[in-house]
Amino acid sequence: MLAKIRRLLNQFFRNTRTIKNEPVNQVSLIVIILIDIFILINVFAGLDDISRWHISPYQAYPCYSEWENYRKQTTKDKNYEIVKLSLPYDTNNQPSFQQTYQQNAERHLGNLSATCLQYAGYKDKIKNSQNQQTIKTIDRKQAEISNLEQANRNIRAQYDSTLLEKIAGQPREQSINQVGAEKAKQELDRNTATIATLKTEISNLKQELLAKPETANFIAFLNNNEKFNQVQKGYQQASFWYPSIQLGFQSLFLLPLILGALSVHKFAQRRGYGLIALISWHLLVIFFIPLILKVFQFLQIGAIFQWLFDIISALLGGLLFLISYFYILLIPLVGFGIIKFCQKVVLNPKIQAANRVQKSRCIKCAKKIRQQDTYCPHCGYYQYIECQNCHNLTYKHLPYCKHCGSVQGFTNL
Repeated sequence: MLAKIRRLLNQFFRNTRTIKNEPVNQVSLIVIILIDIFILINVFAGLDDISRWHISPYQAYPCYSEWENYRKQTTKDKNYEIVKLSLPYDTNNQPSFQQTYQQNAERHLGNLSATCLQYAGYKDKIKNSQNQQTIKTIDRKQAEISNLEQANRNIRAQYDSTLLEKIAGQPREQSINQVGAEKAKQELDRNTATIATLKTEISNLKQELLAKPETANFIAFLNNNEKFNQVQKGYQQASFWYPSIQLGFQSLFLLPLILGALSVHKFAQRRGYGLIALISWHLLVIFFIPLILKVFQFLQIGAIFQWLFDIISALLGGLLFLISYFYILLIPLVGFGIIKFCQKVVLNPKIQAANRVQKSRCIKCAKKIRQQDTYCPHCGYYQYIECQNCHNLTYKHLPYCKHCGSVQGFTNL
């Protein structure tokens, strides 16, 4: 098995740097490598673009994350905070929330959630100049409270120092503080009363804002468990299938390129166009690289493996690190299965030999040879083996002798 892999690797590298079994000069090889890099960059750019063709879970359910965060919050002001998110400071020339959701979903395959559009409609009703002014007033009063609280902290620091100076009997003119203890106490009381008044005003403004019909309807919609569960289920399903959909579109992008490069490579080999065969071989390798990378990426986040991940997580509980052992075991097994499949079907020497003998080609390198050639003039491979029954020379890797028709044994492999 190792010998076959070594031969395949040697053939692979030989195909990447030879034209008709002659090595390519260094300048030509550098030009080809530069072409490879340019094409590879454009292939990944195309893959990235086509992977976004189908609507993403976030675009299909744009309200989910905001809605979920609201339901997870336990603070008493969570209703006000979610309403505040619907009231940006600058509303001039800004599209509505429904228009924003629809614009983000345009030119994508898939549908935008009707529930999220309804969610955006409630937010649009809240977004008016009166409510906007209320939010600005609340923010201004909260800024005043922050300034007063900072002033109180500074006064308290000076007040404590002034009291210590007074207890120590230090004359007032020698004090390092600009404000006396009595005056500091009065300013503290005045600021505290102002803060209390501002907090009451803010509380009243919040209640007025939340009591408005459009706001009350929005809050009621947010607390509709049936609507939220519908969005949550749709978002989770979309997230589950999205990696598989992306891989499908990326494969559709790569398959025509792979088939085209393979067809050109085979055509060039048949006609003896060495340079075209070399370039098409490089293209074939370049198109396979991102496909292999995307498949391995899918193995980590794809639908099937996500399903297995959920099952293993349920069985193992909190010991999720054991899933790494599962992947370490599974990936080599998958690779082993692919290698065995290639050996038995794709790269089976018996199947390859039968096709190449019919076309008068070398059993090893598939180059055109004459029927009387014992050795391949291109790679030097010996084409025949002695039959175990009649002892005449017959083709390697074929199941029957061409002279006596007897079955060939394992020495023919």
